[in-house]
Order: sequence, then structure tokens, then C-alpha cells
Amino acid sequence: MEKELFSAALGIEEPVYIEAIEFDGGGGELHIRMNFRRGARFACAECGTENLPVHDTVNKTWRHLNFFQYKCFIHLRTPRTICPDCGQRLWLPPWARRQSGFTLLFEALVMALAKEMPVSKIGELVGEHDTRIWRIIFGYVSRAYAKKNFAGVKNVGVDETSAKKGHNYVTLFADMDCGEVLFAAEGKDGETMKSFTEELPNHEAKALQIKELAIDMSPAFIAGAANYLPEAEITFDRFHVMKSLNTAVDSVRRQEVKQNPLLRRTRYIWLKNPQNLSEEQQKQLATLSKENLKTAKAYQLKQTFQDIYFHIKEPAAAAEALEKWLKWADRSKLPPLQKFAKLVKRHKAGILRFFQTRLTSGLMEGINSRVQEIKRRARGFRNVRNFIAMIYLEAAALDLALPT
Repeated sequence: MEKELFSAALGIEEPVYIEAIEFDGGGGELHIRMNFRRGARFACAECGTENLPVHDTVNKTWRHLNFFQYKCFIHLRTPRTICPDCGQRLWLPPWARRQSGFTLLFEALVMALAKEMPVSKIGELVGEHDTRIWRIIFGYVSRAYAKKNFAGVKNVGVDETSAKKGHNYVTLFADMDCGEVLFAAEGKDGETMKSFTEELPNHEAKALQIKELAIDMSPAFIAGAANYLPEAEITFDRFHVMKSLNTAVDSVRRQEVKQNPLLRRTRYIWLKNPQNLSEEQQKQLATLSKENLKTAKAYQLKQTFQDIYFHIKEPAAAAEALEKWLKWADRSKLPPLQKFAKLVKRHKAGILRFFQTRLTSGLMEGINSRVQEIKRRARGFRNVRNFIAMIYLEAAALDLALPT
């Protein structure tokens, strides 16, 4: 009776049958031993040619889902056929995939858990070394990623994210239209652009189809885009432009605070937008703004620059407003703001391109937040390859084709 029950539960069909069920209560294991009928014929695992005789057999074992709290293993004297076209091939049971020591349902459980908890914890939960868990993840992610089609991708955002403490980075490439990660590469230099363009042909795409590129003002990214994405117009990311301006404003404050103690502990008042200040900070800002402070002047320049982004829609009007702002910054006699103005002049075309494309870093920042949450959840990764695999699993919208 128990054989019929397990056969139904596992979906076992003739000519394969359950030969024996062994329960080891002391070892905490259940072993299901299978065999096939004498004279049975099987299909080629490579091309599907049916009705092939058995040449010989190989004993194989697969780890299955737990039976209550007990580990469960499936054993099969697995037939090997000789196909006229493919040669010798080991038959692939319906519960397994090639070169895996786990059943499909066990792997489906692992992949579901991988999106919710660290791999080390999954290993503890199922009683397997995390190296074997990573093999499952790499197998599904690599196959699903290989099937991704990038033929319709035209607008790409690029941003780097930290892989671990120190100077370890991964550069992310995302489709700005749908928000999916397209590619992730170790490093944050121009070679990541090369790696991205080399990956595109594997997904029915080519570098010349990329028409818009949203990046920061990194010289490496700019040079990489020029070399490897020649058809792409560059939009410099608004967030990174404002970050550079905030750095300039804070530089003015740090220089002035040495002579004016009123500016102590006021850093975030000048860096935040007014609507994000607390009531106490707003009062302090109103008071400090009335003082003849260089920092207040830098802050006013910052707010005016930001207003260009937020309130001007037409490209021509934005170009005119930016030109006026640059003249004001040049006259400000504030070296950090003058230095920022020179940066804007060098990258003016890419900054003004925003008013045509409206590409922003919001999408990339959202992806970056998800990626950092993956890193925090895992408390870091043993290597960048593992990190990139989890990025694809979380943010590349992969069709893993998991069994149900």
C-alpha cells in the first residue's frame, strides 16, 4: 500500500516502479529505491528519440523534499541508452534535471527560499552545504538569464553599487523603460561598458540599438560610452549632478565654520530640501539665511539650480536659465561653486539632455536599494559572482521555469 501511495505522490509511471522503501529513524532518513521493468525501453535524453533499448545502468541518487522532519532520498538504477544520432545517453527521470543531485521539487523549494533568506541559512534549514545550494541557484539563474531577450531595449541606465566594504563595486545596467536589470559587471570603470556590449549579442541585441544612456559624470563611464555605445545620447543623472552641487555647498560651509561658530552642526540644514527639514531646522535655516554668510549664498545658488530641474520644462528655457546660473556662480567668488560651474560647462550637453529625455536616477536608485537589501540580508557575499547571481534573481525578472 505504501508503495502505491508514494508512487502517486511522486508521479512515478511505468516502466519505472518503487522496489523498496527503507526508513532509518535513527539516521533521520527515508530512502525510496526504484527500478524499471525488464525489457523496458526509454527515450534519448538528448534528442527525445523514443523506444530505445537499455544499454546498461548507472546507480543514481537524488535528494528530495523532506518527509516530515526526515531527509528523503530517491535511488534509481538509471538506464543508459544508445541513440543512433546522439550516442550513449543517461535517461533523465521526470523528477530531475541533468547533472543535479536534487529533485526538481527540492530545487524549487531552494529557489523560493533564496529570495527570502541568506543561502547559508537555507543550507542549515535543509541540511546541505551552502556550496551545493549555490550550484542550484547558479543553474537556474544562468539558464533563465540566457533566455532573456534585449531586442527592444533602447534606453539604458547605469549606476554602480558597493559589493562589500572598501572599494569593491558592481556596475548595474538597467532597462529604463521597464526597470529590469539587464547586466551586472564587477568594477565601475569603462571596461564594464565593453562587457555590457559584448553580452548584448547573446540576447538578440546589439550596441547600436542603445539610443539613450543615463549615467553619472564619471570620466570612466563617459569614455566607455563613447567607445562602446556610439549611437547613445548621454543624459547626466540629475541625482548625481545635485550630489556634486551639495558637495560644493558643504565645502563652503566647512571652510566658513572655522571662522563662524554659528555654522556648527548645521550641515544637513544646507543639504536637505526645505520641505524635508524639521520645524526646528526650518527656524534655524530662516535665522541663518538672514546672516551675511557665504554658506547661505551657496545655498541660494543650490536652490536656484534645483529649481531649473523642477520647474522648467522646455529645453530652450532650461538652457537659458542654466546660462544665467553659470554667470551667477562665476561671480559668486565662492571657489567650490566656481569649480562646480566649470564641471557643468564641461558636461552641459548631457545635463541639458535631461529636459528632452526626462531620464532620472529614480529607477536606478530603487534597484540599488533592492540590491543593498540583498547584501544586508546575506551579511555580505563570499565573492562577487554570488552577489551578481542574487542581483539577477531579485531584479532581472527571470523566468526560472520552476516545477509546481
